Amino acid sequence: MTIIQLEYIVAVDKYGGFSKAAEKCFVTQPTLSMQIQKLEAELGIAIFDRAKKPIIATALGRKIIDEARDNLKGISRIKELVFEEADLIRGELQIGIIPTITPYLLPRFVFQFTKKYPLVNLVIEERITEEIVLGLQQDKFDAGIVVTPLDEPGIKETPLFYETFLTYLSPGHPLNDKAEIDINDLDIKQMLLLSSGHCFREQVVNICPDILKENQFSRLKLESGSLETLMQLVDAGYGYTLIPELAANQLNAAQKKHVKPLKSPQPVREVSLISNRLILKKNLLNALKEEIINSLPVYIKNNNQSHLVKWKNSKQE
Repeated sequence: MTIIQLEYIVAVDKYGGFSKAAEKCFVTQPTLSMQIQKLEAELGIAIFDRAKKPIIATALGRKIIDEARDNLKGISRIKELVFEEADLIRGELQIGIIPTITPYLLPRFVFQFTKKYPLVNLVIEERITEEIVLGLQQDKFDAGIVVTPLDEPGIKETPLFYETFLTYLSPGHPLNDKAEIDINDLDIKQMLLLSSGHCFREQVVNICPDILKENQFSRLKLESGSLETLMQLVDAGYGYTLIPELAANQLNAAQKKHVKPLKSPQPVREVSLISNRLILKKNLLNALKEEIINSLPVYIKNNNQSHLVKWKNSKQE
């Protein structure tokens, strides 16, 4: 039994097939398959059920893979200790980010981070919160950037920033005459929401719980996971939506005229860097956190959560 063989079975489990696992391990598929077959022969059991597509572990294979993953964590930790002692920032960092954060935060830090740390390979995937948490638990991700609190066992939450919710109105909408918008002025029949399953939708619902009733939706039924789509519809003259503060920063001057704050106390979302409590790659994560915070606009850095109303995360996005 070798470390390479353990890495290969974990990779097959992670990527759901021999071909993809071989690609990610930078070996040929026959080489990877042969090493796994040798391990199975040595143990006298089948680790994978090859009749299933995608390939899945057998019952005993699952236990072996989990044990292999734990042992590989320990080996990785040895390497990390060496890097930390030498104060080195290097390696691969796999990050999951939710869709309502990615387009507004990622462009702010990713170029500078990769320029500053040329020995780091960033692998970034856009996923919903549930998938990111599962990925952390299964070592598919090293970290996630999500909205918290999650209160998820085994997950460490490190707040990065707080951003308020803003009203984005269509041109000519009567609420454009107001400097601030009262929540009671919002009509759900005119509001565009993300599709079910996205936590930003749940955030909006939690902000306006009293006006959200089953029979109040308009004739337009939109199933979209994109805030950009909602904003473009608003630009075209349809109602309004709520957007996070960083999204408003990317609007042009004409669009910003239709952005209105909600009256105090303003609702806010907490954006955090989450990781497994075992915290491998500590140096990498600290460097990532520092670069993200440095990239934020001053007005976001100055947000004081004690003066804002945080919503409770539904854990859906």
